[in-house]
Amino acid sequence: MKQTPFTNKHIALGAKMAEFAGFNMPISYTGINDEHAAVRKNAGVFDVSHMGEFVLKGAGALDLIQRITTNDASKLTNGKAQYSCMPNNDGGIVDDLLVYCMVQNQSYMLVVNAGNIDKDWNWIVAHNTENVEMHNISAKTALLAIQGPNATKILQTLTDLDLLNLQYYTFVKGTFAGIENVLISATGYTGAGGVEIYFEDKDNDADKIWNAIFEAGASSGIKPIGLGARDTLRLEMGFCLYGNDIDDTTSPIEAGLSWITKFTKEFTNSKTFENQKQQGVTKKLVGFEMVDRAIARHDFEIVDETGTIIGKVTSGTQSPTLNKAIGMGYVNVEHAKIGTLIYIRVRNNAAKAVVVKIPFE
Repeated sequence: MKQTPFTNKHIALGAKMAEFAGFNMPISYTGINDEHAAVRKNAGVFDVSHMGEFVLKGAGALDLIQRITTNDASKLTNGKAQYSCMPNNDGGIVDDLLVYCMVQNQSYMLVVNAGNIDKDWNWIVAHNTENVEMHNISAKTALLAIQGPNATKILQTLTDLDLLNLQYYTFVKGTFAGIENVLISATGYTGAGGVEIYFEDKDNDADKIWNAIFEAGASSGIKPIGLGARDTLRLEMGFCLYGNDIDDTTSPIEAGLSWITKFTKEFTNSKTFENQKQQGVTKKLVGFEMVDRAIARHDFEIVDETGTIIGKVTSGTQSPTLNKAIGMGYVNVEHAKIGTLIYIRVRNNAAKAVVVKIPFE
């Protein structure tokens, strides 16, 4: 298994470790519910250095991004970022990603999912017909996400950059904890506020930044957070997880991602998705709450009152914040309306659930 620059830190802190996307990652330290609450109410630190980062440079960089992603990257100016996805030729999604505009029309950073780094790189290379300069900087880039309502207040003591007024989906670059060329962005995955910190892993910079953050946050009770709480936090917000809620077989229109699918330009298979938006789709990703006492899990069947299969669960958990079982899944459009009763097949029993709006509340 691969290690991140912080693996030894996690082990020393007694984290429960497991393989994730080929990396030895912390799943939890003190327990998922405790860590989840720490992020919602205070601040927590996630090691997400397993994520992939690509830099695209040159006159054709923007054109390449426009051709392979659904969102409109031409709207980005320096210091802005956007959520997007790369569609495939078969009506599905290669990956969802973040696009960072470093220098407008000239230089961009793409942040992709850890399990898709090689797949995404090869996909972009195959579409790089204009010899755009490409660099895969994943292996040398460290990434920490400091999330929670008190996150920026704690981190502001470590930099002259204005983190307290950093707008959602913008970023700044400068010195942080004495380390130069650190990129700090407000593009979190928890819905709790905070930032993500990217920097090159050299000269023990990872140790220096980790230690500085925990020293600065000691009096506030900042905590290390594992991937278990990352999953429950993102699910409460209704954020998609690649491999669960979206994949090579689901379209952005079916997944409720029409808002990042812009038809003011042409991109891979854009006509298919435009037709879906105009004519409608047969299945939709919905959020649901359990009515009966049960927890839905990935790939559980969703049925109607007659027992007919109408879809499947993509994500499910017991929400630590809301204290109820929630989930997401694809259902036939006739059953996608908010308030519709559906049933989750749990160990041969049909447990009642109701379709609700997301984020969950």
